[in-house]
Amino acid sequence: MSGCECKNLKHECKKVVLTGGPGAGKTAILEIVRKNFCQHISILPESASIIFGGGFWRHDNISAKKAAQRAIFFVQRELETLVEDEKISAIALCDRGTVDGLAYWPDEEGLFWKEVGTSRAKEFSRYSAVIHLRTPPLSQGYNYENPVRIESALQAAEIDKGIEEAWKGHPRIFYVESQNNFMNKVSKAIELIKSELPDCCKKHKVAELKGL
Repeated sequence: MSGCECKNLKHECKKVVLTGGPGAGKTAILEIVRKNFCQHISILPESASIIFGGGFWRHDNISAKKAAQRAIFFVQRELETLVEDEKISAIALCDRGTVDGLAYWPDEEGLFWKEVGTSRAKEFSRYSAVIHLRTPPLSQGYNYENPVRIESALQAAEIDKGIEEAWKGHPRIFYVESQNNFMNKVSKAIELIKSELPDCCKKHKVAELKGL
């Protein structure tokens, strides 16, 4: 983690979503941010990984899928509330947002919003920007390194399309396409993230990207 010129102890937190289908590169990019950016950027972990990594049943039926998405939604909301209430972070970089659940919801969209007690418009308004990393095909490096990833390359592509549909209409959504050179994709994503930072936090040099 790098130092920062900002001496303010309190900040109003702006939430930025980093999303995308399985294997899109979120984990690698978030780790680069963690190592190189300052203490005013908090990285919120992926709620699905917390839920499933903690032993939540992953049964293949509609009731189980709905239960999982409700749990993920409310864990995500509480993580965001925590960082907002602390007022330490200027940016909360979210590993997915509440709207992502639509891509995994096994029923009508309206029922999702009814069951979690909100709406797409309200959830859109919670996030200042959305950065969508596109899932790569097998030819561009899709893999199974994440221990909670169970999707094939085809299933991952379908989820990625579902995530695109879920966030469609957000006023500030940015797409980062897959490339043969993964570091080019990383570089573009990092620049988008940096553009959302307060001025005092934009000067950090990202060591992992030197020489690109």
